[in-house]
Formats: sequence, C-alpha cells, structure tokens
Amino acid sequence: MELRQLAYFVAVAEEQNFTRAAERVHISQSGVSAQIRRLEHELGAELFDRSARTATLTAAGEAALAPARAALAAAEEVGQAVGDVAGVIRGRITVGMVVGCTVTPLFDALAAFHRTHPGVEIALVEENSDRLVQGVRAGAVDVALIGTATAAPADLEALTIVSERLVVAVPPGHPLASRPRVTLRDLGGHPVICMPTGTGLRAVLDRACAAQHLRPAIALEAGAADALADLAARGLGVAVLSESMAEAYRNRLTVRVLDDVDIPALLCLVWRTAHGPAVRELLAYGRRAFGAAHDRAPGGVHGDASEGGLPASPLAGDDPQDSRTGSPEEQ
Repeated sequence: MELRQLAYFVAVAEEQNFTRAAERVHISQSGVSAQIRRLEHELGAELFDRSARTATLTAAGEAALAPARAALAAAEEVGQAVGDVAGVIRGRITVGMVVGCTVTPLFDALAAFHRTHPGVEIALVEENSDRLVQGVRAGAVDVALIGTATAAPADLEALTIVSERLVVAVPPGHPLASRPRVTLRDLGGHPVICMPTGTGLRAVLDRACAAQHLRPAIALEAGAADALADLAARGLGVAVLSESMAEAYRNRLTVRVLDDVDIPALLCLVWRTAHGPAVRELLAYGRRAFGAAHDRAPGGVHGDASEGGLPASPLAGDDPQDSRTGSPEEQ
C-alpha cells in the first residue's frame, strides 16, 4: 500500500468522479484507476461502486476513508516536523470559495502566503456555501470563504468579513420603486428573483420569510449578481441582493433596503478548530488582508458580481455530479 494510492482514493471519494480526481492529483485518469484497482486488490474489497454515473463509496470504501485521510495527514506531519526544525512550512492546503467569487483580499492573502511559504501547495476549490461547509467539516477543505446567515456554522471557527442587509432592486417605474420603504410583505404579488438554495444570501431570505410566516413567489434563481440584476432590469421580477452587490446596479435599478429584515447577510472565513501551521499562517494573512481592505473601504469588503457581499454559486456549479454520461472511470 502506497501513500499515493491513498491520495488517489481520497481524491476520487471527494470528487465522486475519476476524471476530476485525476485532474486534481495531476495524473491521467487511467493512472488513477489503475492505482485504485491495485489498492482494492491488496485490501481484498472494492472501494467504489462503479455501476452509476458517479463513483460512490462502498461500505468498505466508507470504512477506509477516515483512516486513509489520517494516514495522509500523518505523512504531512512528518514533513512538517522536519520543516519546523528548519523553520519551513510545507504541505498542501485546500481553500474553498463560492463559485464566481471575486473577493480581492482573499487573493491578496493567498499571494502573500505563497510568497512567504513556497513549499506549501495551494489548491482552490469552488462550490456553494453549504457544500463548502460540509467540505471543511469532512477535512476535504481547510479554509473556506462562505456566505451565511449565522455568525459561524456549528463546530467551526469563523472570521466575519462582511455583515450587511438585504435589499430589493427593481427597474424605474416598478410599483416598489416609488415606495420610501419596502418590507418582505410588500413582495407579495411580485415575482422574486434570488440566489439558489445553498447560498448564504438565500439562507438569509428564507429565514426572514419563515420568521414572518411568508412564502414569496420565487420566480427565477441565478447564482450571479449580474444575472439577477439583468433579469430584474428586464421586468421579470424583484431582485433580492445584498447592499454591496446592489451598488453596481444603481445606475439602472432602484434599490430599497428590506426594512423589516434584521438578519444580516454575512461573508465569513470558516475553518476547523484543529488545524496545522499552514492553516494558522494563512488565517493570519487573511486577517491582515481583510483588515486592510476594511480600512480602505469603510463600507466593507465587496465581491464583484457575486454574493459579497456574499459570493454565490451558479446553479450549474451546485451539482457535484458531472453532466457527462458513462461509467465513473470513463468520466
């Protein structure tokens, strides 16, 4: 049994797809398949059910996943122990962010971290907020930038980057455009355009509506602020955005704060309590980068055309399954 085989096994388990796993570990799909077949032969059991379009873990695979991750983590600790003596941080760190996110301070933090610690390989993954939280809890993601309606997901540490209110955006001439204040109840009778379920912005909207026993008519969903604004500008509904998201569209849309929504839309960095030196260092760079951004922009740190405010995932990016057909090892 080799460490690389365990690494390939964990990659396929997390990606649920042989091709994506191969891309992640930078070898051919046939190479990943061959090494996992050898691992299965040595263990005497199949680790994946290959009968469906996705590669799903068998009972044996489920049992092997945690020990495999622990073995890989232990191997990294060996290298880090030697690195600690020499004052060098090594290893691999996986950073998650919501699809379509352009939050410059995060990129600044990654760049500064890489310059100081070139021995650490940085992997970047994109998903919606719910799945990123799951990835952090499972250990597949070390640090993630997410949108959320709560200060911190249960059992995770968090650094709040942005806290702001929800707004509606409508074209001039829309009935809501002439109102000095707009409430959730005012949305009744109007089609609503918003982020999909699983994003932080949608979680805020759903929670606020549930508190008032309201069920808005969700007409259209899109994962990018540009799409929401364009749909609203064409008269297809009332777009629900965060304050910073709406700023870019004030030249063509009328923006009103949802007066009765007190739940803030949050943008947070999240990570597990137990983490290694690489994560600790990256978080230090993140705090400095986001702190500097706040100093430069009193209104907060904003993402470009995303949920950032609260960066969010396009609908197409929320499905972890590949749209291609064929056996898992052919994808």
